[in-house]
Amino acid sequence: MAEEIKPGLFEKGGKLYWLHSSIDAFDTFLRVPGTVTFKGAHVRDGIDLKRVMIMVVVALVPAALFGMYNVGLQTSTLYGLGWGFWQMFFYGLLRMLPLFVVSYIVGLAIEFASSQIRGEEVNEGYLVTGFLIPLIVPVDVPLWMLALAVAFSVIFVKEVFGGTGMNIWNPALVARAFLFFSYPSSMSGSSVWVSKTWVSSLKDVDAVSAATPLAIAHDGGVEALSSQYSFMDMFWGFIPGSTGETSVVAILLGGLLLVWTGVASWKIMVSSIAGGLLVGWLGQLAGATTLPCYYQLVMGGFLFGSVFMATDPVTAAQTEVGKWIYGFLVGALAVVVRLWNPGYMEGMMLAILFMNTMAPLIDHCVVSVHTSRRLKNAKA
Repeated sequence: MAEEIKPGLFEKGGKLYWLHSSIDAFDTFLRVPGTVTFKGAHVRDGIDLKRVMIMVVVALVPAALFGMYNVGLQTSTLYGLGWGFWQMFFYGLLRMLPLFVVSYIVGLAIEFASSQIRGEEVNEGYLVTGFLIPLIVPVDVPLWMLALAVAFSVIFVKEVFGGTGMNIWNPALVARAFLFFSYPSSMSGSSVWVSKTWVSSLKDVDAVSAATPLAIAHDGGVEALSSQYSFMDMFWGFIPGSTGETSVVAILLGGLLLVWTGVASWKIMVSSIAGGLLVGWLGQLAGATTLPCYYQLVMGGFLFGSVFMATDPVTAAQTEVGKWIYGFLVGALAVVVRLWNPGYMEGMMLAILFMNTMAPLIDHCVVSVHTSRRLKNAKA
């Protein structure tokens, strides 16, 4: 009589099947899943969700590395510490590591628990979100605040809607919005952009002013901005700001990789920049600002948002025409908020979240117009 083959511990019927989703997540993170298709009428491609997510993380690495160096640079410069390159870089690295650890531990714990409860596979979507969040918040944000923001974002923006691919808004931006509206004193002002927490010689030193170029331009115009930072300072990223958002060069390197690999839409990037430039130029003509329109691209999180946040394939427009409209409105609205909202200097976060909400309507209108046009041509 043949002996009955018992299921494995983590297979259906096994004692630890309730951990199947977590075990499968670790297994497929390190190896190709065993459920791949080899033949039949299926679309087969060398890309999958895991590879897409990893590619975005790789594209973010230049901005992250430069941001770590810049954290040390700003601290050394403002406090006159005279650090060398490696001292500045490793200081920034050590300041950023806790943010990444908290972001991933809290976010992945919730994702794993949600997948276990639903009995579904753990998706790789949080690989990008967990990397993005530390790059768009001040380096000295308290870790418990960051943990709350991550938990709120993952639970109420992703899991409530069904997990990766089902969310309406960009989870990383919602985490930043949660911090901004819940704890504004830790997200705005001139003292939140430079770290001194781990510098022993500065324990009794009050925070010095480290206003961002966007804040300086908002209060004093191009003259005040030029007296502190040159255009090239802003272009290279040697300015205070959120860790990943300061260097145009690093962001463009990541953007080129995303476009070359087909992971992100160049249409959204280009149209967002065009929208920002147009409104910046109109604002200059109308006397709302003395800044040249191209300054809008190198201040704040405009370019970072255009390249890495607005192009999120889940929350952006899906139709090709819709991508042009969506991107243009993101850039235009961001600069509108900057120029005509005296209470809020940075408009990119709100612009992207608003256009995330409007993206399905844009696609619906584009498809309806296209369908109506085809029906009209068919009748003719």
